This record gives sequence, C-alpha cells and structure tokens, in this order.
Amino acid sequence: MEQYAAPLRDLIEEFNKLPGIGIKTAQRLAFHVINLPAEKSEKLANAIINAKREIRYCEVCQNLSASKLCNICAAPNRDHSVICVMESPRDVMQMERTNEFKGVYHVLHGAISPMDNISPDDIKIKELVARVSEGGVTEVIMATNPNLEGEATAMYISKLLKPFGVKITKIAHGVPVGGELEFADEITLGRALNSRTEM
Repeated sequence: MEQYAAPLRDLIEEFNKLPGIGIKTAQRLAFHVINLPAEKSEKLANAIINAKREIRYCEVCQNLSASKLCNICAAPNRDHSVICVMESPRDVMQMERTNEFKGVYHVLHGAISPMDNISPDDIKIKELVARVSEGGVTEVIMATNPNLEGEATAMYISKLLKPFGVKITKIAHGVPVGGELEFADEITLGRALNSRTEM
C-alpha cells in the first residue's frame, strides 16, 4: 500500500480493522469516502463521532441508547414482567423485527467463553440478577446463541436466577423456514424434534 498517500493509506487501514471488511472492501470504501463531496464526508465523520459520544447503555436493560432509558424500557405498553436475555444489541433488533415479543430485554454484551478469557464478570450478568431481585419479574427467556458459549451462559444464568422463583424458559431452536432437512445438523434437527408443537 506504499503507492497510496499516507492519509488514504490510514483510511484504508482503519476500514480494514472493521469486522468483516477485507483489504479490497476497505480500499473500495476509502475511495468512495474520498470521492464524496466534502459536506457528505463530513456528515459521515460527524455521525461516527456523535454516535460514539452519545450512545450509552440503558440503565435498565443495558441495550444501546441515547438517553438513560432505551425506547423499549421507556415504553409503557411493554410487559416489564417478562425479560428476554440476548447476547448483543443486534440480537434485540432481530427479535424486534418479528413483532412477536411484547416484553423487555436484557443485553449481556457477550457470552461466557473461557477460551476467550470472558468470565461472568465481563458481561452484564450482575445487572440482570439485580433486576430480577427487585421483584416484579415473572419470566426470564434465555435467547442466547445456540452454540457452546451461549448454552453455557444460559445455564449459568438460570442457576443464578432459580432462587428468585421466576419462570426461566429458553427459545426453541430448530430448522429454519425455507431450510431443507438434509442440510440440518443432528443437534438442530434433534432440537426441532424436541421443540415440536401440536398442530
């Protein structure tokens, strides 16, 4: 990349550090930004700076928010007695797209992973336990990812919450709509079978 001027090289390197952005995509993005009119590139830069400066964690659910409470926690029409535990804010956005869940969330910002040196203290578990201990919660839905870390995190949290007498459930995992059984792994197929419902 020595052929590029230093500011362009720096821009490419910064784009390349983003998740899922390879060197060619980083170059394409950098050239796109350089070719933008000045006001548009400044608008992009300001949006990044403002988001970094203004976004914080919701004081209740730990989701990303621009104020003390996120829009979901502040909504009076949500069922605050049912909490769905998610690993990331992106998971919350995905769940909200279904228009099926009417409760509130708790975002862990990760999962327990000894291999990656992520312990229960490194994610937002204490905040969830404190929330449940205050009372008023009737159900906690574990919606962590269906992998080793997500399962371990769900089990760990459910053991912590058992003494509070709340109902602890887990979302079903199975064959996706449009998927074919021959491509489903054994664990997914087994879960789909065990989570079957009456028609």
